[in-house]
Parts: sequence; C-alpha cells; structure tokens
Amino acid sequence: MDDISENVFTNQKLKYDSKERFISYWHQLNEIFKLKPSNVLEIGIGYGLTSTYLTNSGINVVTLDIKKEFNPDVHGSVLELPFCNDSFDVVACFEVLEHLPFQEFDKALKEIKRVTNSYVILSLPDFNQVFRILIHLPQIGVIKKLIPLSFIKAPYRGARSHYWEIGKKGYPVDKIIKNIEEQGLKICNTYRLFDHPRHRFFLLKKM
Repeated sequence: MDDISENVFTNQKLKYDSKERFISYWHQLNEIFKLKPSNVLEIGIGYGLTSTYLTNSGINVVTLDIKKEFNPDVHGSVLELPFCNDSFDVVACFEVLEHLPFQEFDKALKEIKRVTNSYVILSLPDFNQVFRILIHLPQIGVIKKLIPLSFIKAPYRGARSHYWEIGKKGYPVDKIIKNIEEQGLKICNTYRLFDHPRHRFFLLKKM
C-alpha cells in the first residue's frame, strides 16, 4: 500500500470507528464471551477489531467478507456461505444485512442458521427515535432508560449504502422479528444500545 492509499485508509478508519461504534464493539464482544464458544464465524470483518480481540482471547475465529480489501479469512457472501452445516458455535453478523436488498434478508438468515450449531448474534440499524434518560442516584446507582418516540420522524442521516433499516417506512421491528422467527431462529433477547441506540442487537438460538 503506497503512502497516499494508506492515508486514505487511515482517515476512513478513523471516521468509521467513532466513540459510539467502539461502544457497539464492546457489546459485540460481551455477547460473544457470555456464550463461551470455541469457534466463531464473523460475517463482515470491517477493520478487524472484534475478530482480533477474540483471537487474542483464545477463541478460534473465521472471518468472511465480500470485500477482499479487508483481508478476510474467506472471501464470500452471506447469501452463499462456503461452510458445512453446524460448523460454528456462534455466527456473528454486525451491521451487515441492511446492505442487502430486503428481499434477500430471509435467504441470508437461512444461510446463517445453516452454519451455526447453536447461536447467532446480529446487530441491525434502528431508525426509530428515542429519548434517553440517565439518572445517578446515591446509594441506588445508575438508572438508564430508552423511551421510544415513534411520533417523531427525524430526517434520515444514515448511510446511503443501506437498503433498509428498522423503523423506516415498511420495516417496523415487528416485521423484522417475524422474518427472523420464520427462519427457525428463537429470539432470546433484543435491545438497543443506550449509548448508541442506532444499533439494535439480537441474540438468537437455532431451533
């Protein structure tokens, strides 16, 4: 990589890895560690922070990305995963599926389900507006609460590469949940990050 290309890559990386995204990275890692997997497939490597941390923590990680420039272990698409059935304890797919047309969402979920033997962790962008409450009470602790503001429609500021997002017209969260469950994935938990509510996490169990 020449100096100009390296500077461009560094600037893109710094812009991408905001404080809020690092909070999302923490939740990615925390959800995976709680499951104590021996191996993990990460779909969408990005700049490699999550996979590097997991590898350094002794977890066997295989990365897959459609972009060769990210140097994944496997170059490929979530729509046709080149792995055998039940190959991984956990399949992680963070902020990826919204980059596909929604009509391919079910196909991607089907492939993800096929290659996991236990769990799937997803995060998807959530466009719904929220009001955040943070109260620190002595002797009680910190109280955090997200209050949905569905009646407020804020101007869209998401990535242009997103085909869809939860909360945008035609994509309510109930619809996304229904699609996930119809693919035989049980939703053990779903939540939005208090410090980065644009990211909604799903912990899924293969049925």
